[in-house]
Amino acid sequence: MTELTCFKAYDIRGQLGTELNEDIAYRIGRAYGEFLKPKTIVVGGDVRLTSEELKLALANGLRDSGVDVLDIGLSGTEEIYFATSHLGVDGGVEVTASHNPMDYNGMKLVREGSRPISGDTGLKDVKRLAEENNFAAVDETKRGSYQQVNVLNDYVEHLLTYIDVNNLKPLKLVINSGNGAAGHVVDALEAKFAELNVPLELIKVHNEPDGNFPNGIPNPLLPENRQDTIDAVLANNADMGIAFDGDFDRCFLFDHEGGFIEGYYIVGLLAEAFLQKEPGAKIIHDPRLTWNTIDLVKQAGGEPIMSKTGHAFIKERMRKEDAVYGGEMSAHHYFRDFAYCDSGMIPWLLVAELVSVKNMTLKQLVEQRMAAYPSSGEINNKLDDAKAAIQRVRDAFEFQANHVDETDGISLEFDNWRFNLRSSNTEPVVRLNVESRGDEELMRKKTLEIEALLRLKAID
Repeated sequence: MTELTCFKAYDIRGQLGTELNEDIAYRIGRAYGEFLKPKTIVVGGDVRLTSEELKLALANGLRDSGVDVLDIGLSGTEEIYFATSHLGVDGGVEVTASHNPMDYNGMKLVREGSRPISGDTGLKDVKRLAEENNFAAVDETKRGSYQQVNVLNDYVEHLLTYIDVNNLKPLKLVINSGNGAAGHVVDALEAKFAELNVPLELIKVHNEPDGNFPNGIPNPLLPENRQDTIDAVLANNADMGIAFDGDFDRCFLFDHEGGFIEGYYIVGLLAEAFLQKEPGAKIIHDPRLTWNTIDLVKQAGGEPIMSKTGHAFIKERMRKEDAVYGGEMSAHHYFRDFAYCDSGMIPWLLVAELVSVKNMTLKQLVEQRMAAYPSSGEINNKLDDAKAAIQRVRDAFEFQANHVDETDGISLEFDNWRFNLRSSNTEPVVRLNVESRGDEELMRKKTLEIEALLRLKAID
């Protein structure tokens, strides 16, 4: 039995040919069908050149397990989340490798209610069955059906329920769809805005779908992938820039000067926006950077609740607490009315509404918060012994700390600064985040101190 290395902690991702191919996709379909025994599943795929063939192989595996397949076509991950819940089916699979290199592809799996299937909730079982590859002979009389369906209009209608379009003032928005994966949604929203006389002008960049990735790997977290958005914002004198990753479940925002806004500060903005609509609501946040979010949530009369980092943990905690919104500094934003799932489309609509209602620029909305709680952003350190490095930092600082938290890695809080240090679930990297209360110099100083301790045994 050969191990399938494309199975990761939260999803499936692998190099094409060796780690993921049509045969493996078919086996994943059979394994999903055998493990969950669903009646109907929705499938979709991103813009990658291999997504269509892998999706059809997956669909064949599902059908051979007796599952009816509904294919929503070219889509982002959140469209699968929406379709699974909206159509009331038993699960969904999006074929995507998001922001991974061109020679990769993968899958994100959900069950009924768009609940995630990750390591602890069935992914290991699907992996085991796919590896064993010991499936029953196909019974043609019980083979599942295949049908193409379109949920785009219903999805766009749902997106607009998060805002009051009458609040929107004339705004010019640059939207960079990377290599066009989000293009069909942007076009549909633009048509809807015209129909409703919404005064948003969309300047579309890289909007046409092209799986050859002529505009680079769609990952705006990398500074080198931001320039096209920045240039378009400045050239068009736009009010805001929006850029997506490969399956557009994350969006990244730029102010009118082309400044990139760290996801951390957007979490606080969105929390505030929801609390204006639902006073007293619960807001979930991750442990990496917290003070700004906690401060804003409490000011707005809400209840901040910390959860371990990662979409499976955030979604589970949101369901448990019935939280209206959850946000991670990595630009994943989760919404109760979106089946507790993450969306890259809802955040920028909410921010456009906030900018309109408050009659402030995005820069004005965040600059006070950035000054009040300056942060390092996430710094990744490749280390040969992550555990020892984290312990070294802990030993150096714990005795001075006012509070120690182990929700995810270690978080140490002091009077005027705090930090979180955690090992990645997916790579040999230790991730560091530092913030302070209004003292950028202190934040930078402490960041350098911790990095020096970490790197005593760092790999070049």
